[in-house]
Amino acid sequence: MYFQESEVQILGPREQLCSLLGYQFADPGWLELSLRHRSWCAENGAVASNERLEFLGDSVLGLVITDHLYRSDPDTSEGVLARNRSELVSAVALASVASTVQLGAAMLLGKGEELTGGREKTSILADGVEAVLGAVYLDGGIGAVTPVVLDLLHDRIQDVLYGGLASDHKSQLQELSARRFSQLPRYVLTDEGPEHEKHFWAQVELNGEPWGAGEGRTKKEAEQAAAEQAFRRLKNASSKKANPSHAEQEPTDGSELIDAELTDTDTESDQKDLRSLAASDDQGASSTPAETKPGGSHA
Repeated sequence: MYFQESEVQILGPREQLCSLLGYQFADPGWLELSLRHRSWCAENGAVASNERLEFLGDSVLGLVITDHLYRSDPDTSEGVLARNRSELVSAVALASVASTVQLGAAMLLGKGEELTGGREKTSILADGVEAVLGAVYLDGGIGAVTPVVLDLLHDRIQDVLYGGLASDHKSQLQELSARRFSQLPRYVLTDEGPEHEKHFWAQVELNGEPWGAGEGRTKKEAEQAAAEQAFRRLKNASSKKANPSHAEQEPTDGSELIDAELTDTDTESDQKDLRSLAASDDQGASSTPAETKPGGSHA
């Protein structure tokens, strides 16, 4: 019997990243540079890291998001625009995006970062997303990077514009966990029953420990239920730590706690001058990869 050779291809981490981004680089050198964490560079001859691309990508991201928010609702005040932009470009939001495109697996990390879970660290993932966006901008220009940004942040943009985050326990838990543990929640799913009538159970882990469990008819329902339980437990634990004399009192809404735990990094992007975009472009053109020219493609 003759068997045809399988046409299934197993993508490597970088190919998978590009596939999920929906963008193919004309100059792969930009992608290579964007994935080099400084810890890896220090162990490999002190070659250039992704930090300059991260700097550029931060401004590119801010410009694309600011422009989109500005055009989406002409009646929104400056204060609300700033708040929404801060929510969308925060380290937590970017780390979540990094998880969806499996950026951690493609990063080049030093041995120390590798051993201490660097591929799941919020700061490394968020910086990596900015570096990749900077690389897309240099490879294909603003016309290439804009759809990439809007595709990656589409769901979160909708939540911010239409108030979905306030009732989304997964997003609330994500925010609080990132600030408390510097890591995103991890969901472990199991299911039971026939394909057309499955029931799902989810357990959510924070910092390697189980904090909540839930069930539902869909994966999303189960994860939301687990996130709600974990969020309430973490919120209560944080409240007790912050206010021992009122340990039995629990806020009815998590927004107070999240607002109280906001750090200066959440508004850092608001303070950066978008005029650095042009300067960064000139600097980036002298980096390791070949001369920048439009040519990448967005799927």
